[in-house]
Amino acid sequence: MLPFLYAGALINTCVIVTYSIGIAVIQGPTTHFMSLFFLFSGALFASMHSHHLMPVLIIRLAIFTAAFLFIPLRDIVLTHAPIKSELWAQFFTSVFVLTFVLDSSRSYLKFYRTQIAQMNLLREEHARSEIAYKAKSEFVSTMSHELRTPLTSIKGSVDLAASGKLGALPEKVGFVLNVAQRNCERLLSLINEILDLQSVESGKMSFSQKESNLVELVEASVAETQPYAENLGVTLKTELPQNSILVMVDKARLKQVFANILSNAAKFSPPDSDVLVLVQEGDGNARVLFRDHGIGLSVADHETVFGHFTQIDSSDSRKIGGTGLGMNISMRIMEALGGSITYTKNAGPGTTFVVELPVANTAKTKTDVGRSAHKPPDESSKPVKLSAYDARTRY
Repeated sequence: MLPFLYAGALINTCVIVTYSIGIAVIQGPTTHFMSLFFLFSGALFASMHSHHLMPVLIIRLAIFTAAFLFIPLRDIVLTHAPIKSELWAQFFTSVFVLTFVLDSSRSYLKFYRTQIAQMNLLREEHARSEIAYKAKSEFVSTMSHELRTPLTSIKGSVDLAASGKLGALPEKVGFVLNVAQRNCERLLSLINEILDLQSVESGKMSFSQKESNLVELVEASVAETQPYAENLGVTLKTELPQNSILVMVDKARLKQVFANILSNAAKFSPPDSDVLVLVQEGDGNARVLFRDHGIGLSVADHETVFGHFTQIDSSDSRKIGGTGLGMNISMRIMEALGGSITYTKNAGPGTTFVVELPVANTAKTKTDVGRSAHKPPDESSKPVKLSAYDARTRY
């Protein structure tokens, strides 16, 4: 490849120089504006575009320099012009222009080398960042796995003791065990969500998609979240069609999304209110609407709702806990399933979240598109435990 570049640069330069000298010879001893203009343009172009190949730049500038000096010197020699003649002025002008071209070439070369140095520095920083990110991800994943095993055992022991199966408990002991239960659940929720986030970001969250009845999945999710909502004084209501709506989904992952939305809706709704869940079908898509009477989210809250570790109320005094990961994970799951998750502010109080999926007759094409964008590999995923998401994620 390089020999062709050298040959092309040499031919191009020789053509320009030959043409310029030819015009100068035809004109005879005079001010050769046209010839010198062609040489100046060619030399400046070489300075601007040949700095990335030093041999090419040197060859082209050497030929142009020789031509710049040859044309006025030829006139001086042919006419034996005295030092005060206009031909000598043309010679010195040529030298000045040639100096400008060479200085421009040096500036372009310096700028190019600075850019190369900066690009190399960026490559090195990028490589170091990738190594650090990989190390961080592996550390977080390892620590999460290592913490989850003993924490699960601790939670099981606390649950067993709190259940009274080991004997009657004094009131104060029962209170302390209830506090321990809640905190164990929060820690398990955080660990599970961090593991899910790591799986999504690394593309290792796998999906086992099968044709499923969306109405049944919604009913099951509502039933599983109902006890938690009742504890908050919130009622979950449904308006479901009688017919089945088939979709191609990973049932466990979709129920995880529904659990996130339902628990958030219950947490952010005032007591004695209700959350309405509707299922609709049209235009080849199925939609599940979750309408609450909570704080009401605006369009400006989108980044906070679906961001990493972000919460609408991030103050230290907030009353509703959560990791701020649930909705981000839900959004990524829906994208991987070929669907979407959005929300709109209600005309009155509250927000309506909308989960949309292609129905079975169009699901295959759209799902493949969604999965290819996230490239989930073959690695089998761990069983999804909804208890890790039933009430502890938040916007």
